[in-house]
Amino acid sequence: MTFKTLTALLFAVGTLQIANAALTKRVACPNSAHTATNAACCPLFDVLDDIQQNLFDGGQCGEEAHESLRLVFHDSIAISNAAGNVGGADGSIIVFDTTETNYHANLGTDEIVQLQKPIIARHNITPGDFIQFAGAVAVSNCPGAPRLPFFLGRPAPTAAAPDGLVPEPFDSVDSILARFADAGPDGFVPVEVVWSLIAHTIAAADLVDPAIPGSPFDSTPAIFDTQFFVETQLKGTLFPGNGAHPGEAESPLAGEMRLESDQLLARDSRTACEWQSFVNNQAKLQNRFIDVMQKMSLLGHDQSTLIDCSEVIPTPQTINVQATFPAGLSITDVEPACAATPFPTLATAPGPVTSVAPVPPS
Repeated sequence: MTFKTLTALLFAVGTLQIANAALTKRVACPNSAHTATNAACCPLFDVLDDIQQNLFDGGQCGEEAHESLRLVFHDSIAISNAAGNVGGADGSIIVFDTTETNYHANLGTDEIVQLQKPIIARHNITPGDFIQFAGAVAVSNCPGAPRLPFFLGRPAPTAAAPDGLVPEPFDSVDSILARFADAGPDGFVPVEVVWSLIAHTIAAADLVDPAIPGSPFDSTPAIFDTQFFVETQLKGTLFPGNGAHPGEAESPLAGEMRLESDQLLARDSRTACEWQSFVNNQAKLQNRFIDVMQKMSLLGHDQSTLIDCSEVIPTPQTINVQATFPAGLSITDVEPACAATPFPTLATAPGPVTSVAPVPPS
């Protein structure tokens, strides 16, 4: 009896494995060396090659990659629960670019929109899908980044997003948290707001202070690491009156841009401990960014109606680095904000104090 039962179980397991293998059978992509679990994903390999060659300079984590990630946020967050959840990750910032790129919060996005438009025109892909796909590919070019999920099938947008839905760096913490809470049917809780700002580890600003274009938000803008969460916690102040520098705070590192919103969120009791928790925690940095970017990419859409084509996104280069205090600085330069947990112990980078180089234009 026991032998018969075991045989039956083994047969059932084998049948299940065969069934699963059949369900995941790959298809050959036409005129390509690639295969995919879903034939609908096959055209994305051509889009990937086009993006890497003609937008990201052969697969670099440079200005266009940073701006493509920024465009994901500016397109996706433009949805309001209070206004009926119309919009979101639909590509309206490209289709209605003459309207949306002129919104104050979106100034500067016109350049990346104009670079992406010709690529979209060469392929059978909607603007909403392209923005999300290009953003995920952009992140994959940055060493240390996670491989972001990508879902295909967003319809074309029917109208421009309303103005006033994209948070700005001079907004108060209350205003920023309220705006995120209103984005989509479920909204974003304060810790998820922090997760979304992981994007600033590979980012720079051109128009917050036009006198210093390409100013990075941390000292390693081409590496997806936790250095951003160290450097925003270093002592710094808002510019007096903030009249000449709206949205900008003072960083102790020459050449580095600190946004007023980052300065305040890193020190607010609702977000400070989550902010600090990323210091030297690369695994958490990657996992939480995957979570928040997937949620962002699905704003305005039902995931069950989309096709999972995540396998087309390249696997990023891994890194093995430890966060440090910048040269010449130490724990005495930290402005502690998390009452529950002391700031992590870090080494100081060797060498003389240097300024942070701007991200060069393409």
